[in-house]
Amino acid sequence: MFKEILFLLSLGCYSEAANILYIIPYAEKSHYIMLRPIGLELAKRGHNVTVITSFKETDHPSGYHQIMVDDVGSDDKTAFGGNDGSRPNLFTTVDMSTETILWKFLWVGGLALTENYLKSKQVQEFLAKDNTFDMVISEQFAQEAFYILAHKYNAPLGLVSTFGNCMKHNIVTRNPLQMATVTFEWAEIPEPTTFVGRLKNLYYSLYEYAYWKYWFLYEQERLMTKYIPNIPQPVPSLFEMQKNASLLLMNGHFTFDPPTAYLPNIVEIGGAHLSHSKSQLPVDLKKILDEAPHGVVYVSLGSNVKSAELPIEKKNAFIKVFGSLKETVLWKWEDDDLGPIPKNIVTRKWMPQKDVLAHPNVKVFISHGGLIGTQEATYNGVPIIGIPITGDQYNNLLLAQNIGFGRILRYHDISEETLGNNLKEVLKDDSFKNKAIEIADRFKDRPMNALDTAMFWIEYVIRNKGANYMKNPAMDLSWVAANMLDVYTFVLFVVLIIIFVAIKVVLGLINMVGIGDNRVAQKRKRS
Repeated sequence: MFKEILFLLSLGCYSEAANILYIIPYAEKSHYIMLRPIGLELAKRGHNVTVITSFKETDHPSGYHQIMVDDVGSDDKTAFGGNDGSRPNLFTTVDMSTETILWKFLWVGGLALTENYLKSKQVQEFLAKDNTFDMVISEQFAQEAFYILAHKYNAPLGLVSTFGNCMKHNIVTRNPLQMATVTFEWAEIPEPTTFVGRLKNLYYSLYEYAYWKYWFLYEQERLMTKYIPNIPQPVPSLFEMQKNASLLLMNGHFTFDPPTAYLPNIVEIGGAHLSHSKSQLPVDLKKILDEAPHGVVYVSLGSNVKSAELPIEKKNAFIKVFGSLKETVLWKWEDDDLGPIPKNIVTRKWMPQKDVLAHPNVKVFISHGGLIGTQEATYNGVPIIGIPITGDQYNNLLLAQNIGFGRILRYHDISEETLGNNLKEVLKDDSFKNKAIEIADRFKDRPMNALDTAMFWIEYVIRNKGANYMKNPAMDLSWVAANMLDVYTFVLFVVLIIIFVAIKVVLGLINMVGIGDNRVAQKRKRS
């Protein structure tokens, strides 16, 4: 006990409590699962944390204060394309183009959600108060209007991405793009390193960047001006706020994602929500998992993609294949009644997924390929059969398949035969499990765990007043100068002049030699 007291006292020598504003209002449960530990851990470490959020925490440190946005839960219509009054069956998005997904869900839906967050009663009451903060941290996902709060409170801005590599942030901050190996996060490119794959990657990256910079950010600024009072003048653009962010905590890691060169203020924290996890399985689920003699197949298509919305023929294919297994099947099924099912199938409307996947009896995870679930499977060494629906899911599953612990089953290809064959292969072939364990070991093999890494860099930025020296000095140069295009053009011009002059000299010499030969020939004729 005495040693613990000394340790706690020693922490005070190295850090001071800071006032931190943490903005994570996006009403998406999977996003919140990844983001929540950061705010809670900061409060546990003695910081005073104010959180703008859609999800209420009932058990939290005393320094954790919540500003609740109005009820816009993850099923709110605005999260799926704006105010058109409908929430689509997300299986219908399988055939949507990347451009349509970006426009309908990310941009139109993002603007509608941002406005809902900003005009929420508690948020408006909070914004009207005279607050001070040492750092503002915001999720980076279609809610850029909140970034201006870093300017309002004269504090450094930190961003947290629930996705992996963010191409537009790379472009803005002059981080190396590496488009030959780093795929745009929303594009489905089966062979990303081929010429066609790299061409598509360039197209989608520039398409998103152009719409984001020249339309979406202006619309976010309109909402910012409308709902956020007392912004100090002059007001920087949201593009400048993104550009000058002191820190980006990115939900990825080179042990799973393609190894990538990053500026020192872009830090990988993939798996942060798993680092200090102490939760336990409910008693009933623990009993089912413990007593499954042949192991467990765990099935979940995420927080938004609902198994219960599967077409009847695909639902029946799942049930028939699962019923033929000796393994117990634990299935996240959102309706009350699945109908008559085999005895080995157990359903729940919601599953504590990271705890289920941590159980040693889980043999395979049938997933939609969302990044949070993919990381949970990676962390726990569980092979994946993935059915990608939208967003970054295909890319996550393609990485797992290429590494060797996953298989992709396309939605339109689901049948008794294809599902049965994939399950048989992954369950029977030990190479999938062996590779999954190998990746799990290296995913966890770090100098310090992901959440502690996030804590270090957040506190580092606060201690060093924004740590502007970590930003790329090329941000002060034009895009042409930053990429040395003017120098390369000059060198090319000089080389072309040298070649031109050399050709002229050679042609001149040839001409002189030719004239000399003609004169000699003429003299011989006269003689």
